[in-house]
Amino acid sequence: MMRKYWAEAVGTAMLLISVIGSGIMGVELAQGNDAITLLANAIATGCMLYAIITVLGPISGAHFNPAVSLAFFLRGEITGGAFAIYVAAQCAGGIVGVWAAHLMFDLPVLQVSATMHRTGAAQWFSEALAMLGLLFVIFGGLRSRPDAAPVLVALYITGAYWFTASTSFANPAVTLARGFSDTFAGIYPGHIAMFVVVQIAATLVGHRALKALLDE
Repeated sequence: MMRKYWAEAVGTAMLLISVIGSGIMGVELAQGNDAITLLANAIATGCMLYAIITVLGPISGAHFNPAVSLAFFLRGEITGGAFAIYVAAQCAGGIVGVWAAHLMFDLPVLQVSATMHRTGAAQWFSEALAMLGLLFVIFGGLRSRPDAAPVLVALYITGAYWFTASTSFANPAVTLARGFSDTFAGIYPGHIAMFVVVQIAATLVGHRALKALLDE
């Protein structure tokens, strides 16, 4: 089990390195063009997701996301104890990944996002849809084409960066960790809680809906 927990921590750290690092690099190179920065952010995140799901999936299931772990727990596929440690590992790994990205770009390691305000009904509704879509892709993919799951998740998140108003956080650990970065991919800490509440609520709804849709 320790290998599973370490895999979740390492995978989530690598995910946040890609999210934060590509945002910083995009800002540096795009000369103020937010569209190019977001494109770089989306592509880098999608590529990293494909890599870590493919490599670490056989070890831990490649959740890298407390909401996804919650869905697996609700389906009886992991125990309550494993779920709790998965969440702790994901959150800790995410924060370490943010710090690593700051170190790479010679920025202060310890930061709090002060400028990236993400709040309001449209943002929350966007997060609900992003979370529901992610669960649909994961569990639908596992049912129909398990071998394609890494590609499906990577493609979905790459696209969702663009078709959701919130740029598709869809992950409580990622949301929390991004509050510790005052960069392009950050989120003001005061807005984290509502994002997480919406993500968890969408997971509970999605669990019921997907069982009815996908389970025989």
